[in-house]
Amino acid sequence: MGSDLDERKLKILKAIIKTYLDTGEPVGSRTISKYTDLNLSSATIRNEMSDLEELGYILQPHTSAGRIPSDKGYRLYVDELMQEKEDEISEIKGMMIEKTDRMEKVLQQVVKVLASNTNYATMISTPSYHQNKLKFIQLSKVGDMQLLAVVVVEGNIVKNQILDLEEPMDEETVLKLNLLLNTQLNGLTIDEINLGMILAMKEQAGIHSDVVGSVIDAVASAIRSDEDEVQVYTSGATNIFKYPELSDSTKASELISTFEEKQALVELVKESMSGEENTGIQVYIGNETPIQTMKDCSVVTATYELGEGMRGTIGIIGPKRMDYENVVDNLKTLKVQLDNIFKKT
Repeated sequence: MGSDLDERKLKILKAIIKTYLDTGEPVGSRTISKYTDLNLSSATIRNEMSDLEELGYILQPHTSAGRIPSDKGYRLYVDELMQEKEDEISEIKGMMIEKTDRMEKVLQQVVKVLASNTNYATMISTPSYHQNKLKFIQLSKVGDMQLLAVVVVEGNIVKNQILDLEEPMDEETVLKLNLLLNTQLNGLTIDEINLGMILAMKEQAGIHSDVVGSVIDAVASAIRSDEDEVQVYTSGATNIFKYPELSDSTKASELISTFEEKQALVELVKESMSGEENTGIQVYIGNETPIQTMKDCSVVTATYELGEGMRGTIGIIGPKRMDYENVVDNLKTLKVQLDNIFKKT
């Protein structure tokens, strides 16, 4: 980190900025000495503060004995903050990747077992976040006319977006917007962020209301984009040939290609997860299925959950005369097994 500050000065600077952000009042040495983890005398703090002032990180407004952060001070603070968040984010990503690898192997195994237990074609989707909550938003300046918005949503999905500004924005305004957005929005799902709330925030942001709008768009796209990354594993497509009513060559080859292309299966997954009430087992018979090539089949889907709002879909595709009882039993057992496997991670 390119600052000329030792650990102690940095701590004091951070304490000054945090206090100033909270109170909006210039900060005196006595206030800082109350920061318990510093354990420094007022005299030491005064010396350190005058050093910080000489170095240009804080300044003294004429009307007051206290100090406020300078642009240079804010910049250091934001860089430090971003660095902390970056470290946090890369650590999170590492954990997610390791977990994902394991999960893919488990899901591929599950779908195979299911196909051999039922003698039908089977599919399973990787879990995605349903009803994602926002974790935090980080705005920072990149140049005079641009902001970088980092949006982190539940499941630690990170989205970066560059926002163009109509007019330049100073660090203090950026920090105020950060505070405004995070206090209002953290922990909400996209459905809970309503128009009234957005308007109130825009009003509070004054001339920067359009930035609030752009950030909320970024949040919406971060929360929604995860749904596009659903992967589907399949097994047992050739079991279709075991049923004469499905094995006439055109029908069968259409079905098989649906399995290979998977896009339609992703649609099926989205369909089966679209309602809050759709968390149980659903049966689509013949024309009820959302997939054209499966109109002669029955499709049974179940949603499995991995806690924290993560859900995926398991599906079994067979003839209309499938052994529904066996299929439903298999799916029920599987839901329980998946719950158990992933709760242990």
